[in-house]
Amino acid sequence: MTLLISHRFAAALVPAILLVTACSGEPEPTQAEKAAAATVLGAPPGANDDVKVANAAASNVKESSDLMEFAYSYPKEAAEIPKLAEWLDQDRATKRDALTAESRRDQALAQKEGFPYRPHSHLQAWQRVTNTPRFLSLSSEIETYTGGAHGMTNFETLIWDRNKTVRLKPLDLFTSGKAFDAAIRTDYCAAIKRAKAAKGIQPPDEELPDALESVFAKCPPASAQTVWLGSSDGRHLDRLTIAIAPYEIGAYAEGDYRINVPVTAALVRVVKPEFASEFRAAR
Repeated sequence: MTLLISHRFAAALVPAILLVTACSGEPEPTQAEKAAAATVLGAPPGANDDVKVANAAASNVKESSDLMEFAYSYPKEAAEIPKLAEWLDQDRATKRDALTAESRRDQALAQKEGFPYRPHSHLQAWQRVTNTPRFLSLSSEIETYTGGAHGMTNFETLIWDRNKTVRLKPLDLFTSGKAFDAAIRTDYCAAIKRAKAAKGIQPPDEELPDALESVFAKCPPASAQTVWLGSSDGRHLDRLTIAIAPYEIGAYAEGDYRINVPVTAALVRVVKPEFASEFRAAR
């Protein structure tokens, strides 16, 4: 499928833009590329068999100049849903416009104040988490830089409901954020401790006063983070990852965290009745 981009939007981009669209004549991916693609969260068993189709980038817009660097991509499955592709295209245009305005403002300020300007950036890639008969679940990692000491990593998420033809947030599938948090808190908090230990970071001293611990919440509400829902069989939602950006639970040097949490019967019980049949407890 070839992505068509409006003349108005294309004309707004500088000549440095490179538009890459999926096509049937692309070269066969290597085994290493297949293996890497099949590790995407939620890829069902046998994903290697279809990884070329499932992970082909249907839209990949890139731009680089002395002013800024911008990139935005989304996969073939999203491009095949017109309403979703329309929203993604608009999201891309909005974010590019915001980056352009901010970059021009800061460049002008740098020239006025006599200090070097560092090109700003927004690099965002949407990837398939899973594609069930009803839902297309997408995750997005965003790398930004606005001229400071370092860049920043953030995350986004969305689910397309084919039955309702609407874009949803993962938490829309649950009775409430509070119920979601309560159902996974024990597993989620324990997983954060394990993830920190794997990085050689000791947990906070339990005897410290709350005021000394408040800089980084030991276990912030999962509902306040980015939730990715995946599938192990390509039919039911039975995988859950909480993506946590830098500074949320630790210093910038710790980086981000991807916390895998089991989909339990307790979690399935707080799914809205209309979506209950789409879930399956892993334990």
